[in-house]
Amino acid sequence: MTVPDPAPGGIAAVFVAMADPSRRQVIGVLASRGPSSATAVAHELAISRQAIAKHLATLTEAGLVESARHGREVRFALRSGPLRLAARWLEDAAGAWDDRLAMLKDALERDQPSSRATG
Repeated sequence: MTVPDPAPGGIAAVFVAMADPSRRQVIGVLASRGPSSATAVAHELAISRQAIAKHLATLTEAGLVESARHGREVRFALRSGPLRLAARWLEDAAGAWDDRLAMLKDALERDQPSSRATG
């Protein structure tokens, strides 16, 4: 059984973006600090500002981050919607596997002779 993607392309982009440990760190900083500039995120991590900007661009393309200009500064904020969709998809996939494993267990138990000792 295949669990359908509720937003074709959307969840795949989220998983691709989340596959990089540096991008997960960027998400962690935004989750803890709230909206922040690329410079502020770079100060939190041992990553150059240029690399942070590239990671933020990838996260923005995946819909995980949005940007807003505040004066001369651009601040990036985490968007929880795509993460929730991906989490729901993972939960559905895990449930489908649990159901299949339960059916397999039931089938195996039905096919096994009783293990009671006869006396």
